[in-house]
Amino acid sequence: MSANNVQALFACSRCFSRHPFEELSPGQQLCKECRGAFPVVKCTYCRSEFQQTIKGNTSTICKKCEQNVKSYGKPSACEYCNTIAAFIGSKCQRCTNSEKRYGPPVTCEQCKQKCAFDRQDEDKKVDGKLLCWLCTLSYKRALAKTKQSDAERRAHLKLAQQRAAKHKEQKLKSHNKRPHRVDVTKLPPQSEGADTNGPTPVKAARMGGVHDPHDPNSSDHVVAVTQLKEKIAHLQKQISIKDGQLLAKDRQLELFLFTDYRIEGEKLHVGNGTA
Repeated sequence: MSANNVQALFACSRCFSRHPFEELSPGQQLCKECRGAFPVVKCTYCRSEFQQTIKGNTSTICKKCEQNVKSYGKPSACEYCNTIAAFIGSKCQRCTNSEKRYGPPVTCEQCKQKCAFDRQDEDKKVDGKLLCWLCTLSYKRALAKTKQSDAERRAHLKLAQQRAAKHKEQKLKSHNKRPHRVDVTKLPPQSEGADTNGPTPVKAARMGGVHDPHDPNSSDHVVAVTQLKEKIAHLQKQISIKDGQLLAKDRQLELFLFTDYRIEGEKLHVGNGTA
């Protein structure tokens, strides 16, 4: 393998194990195991999400805001976005930087507060809407939950289909294990000295009162095939019912996420800074 094809590995900032860059969390550079061991919380002041790195730590203030509190004291509400993150002056650092770069704020199309910044770039809008930073985060969280729900539903449906197919295959294998019917064309010819007055084996099997269990036209064979078809139809009906239940739960989840999204938007509109 050439040096150009060797993938660069980066160390987790907590356990120092090495991983590809895309497997580490943005910002804190944590591996998957370390991310799972510590919860993701919102900063009380700037409302940005961060991952706690010390077990038992109940602090919900990010390191940046924690340092600002030590330097400038507790912040006040930003005059634009209403987050309690204005350490210097009347604006938080995020709005101050955005105003310098994009100009005065405009009205957010979701929370209706004048706290969004027009970047003059259609690709930066959310579904064609100009949203503030907090509303954009809420939308992305709702979208991520919906995608996760869709993935779980598809995985569950695929598993149910695989189980049904496996059950059907096992039933067919069990049915095919029955003895094969004797091929009468391969029976040895009857000798001349044999009793010509008695019926041959084939004729005896076809005589009335003699039952051949291997005959595909026999009543036992027809009953077995009919029962198998009924079981397959019953399994397909159960799969359809499960699909309907999963779709109904998916709609309920989407309604819940949309309601949660609207509630966050209304809280931001009130301007209490705790959305």
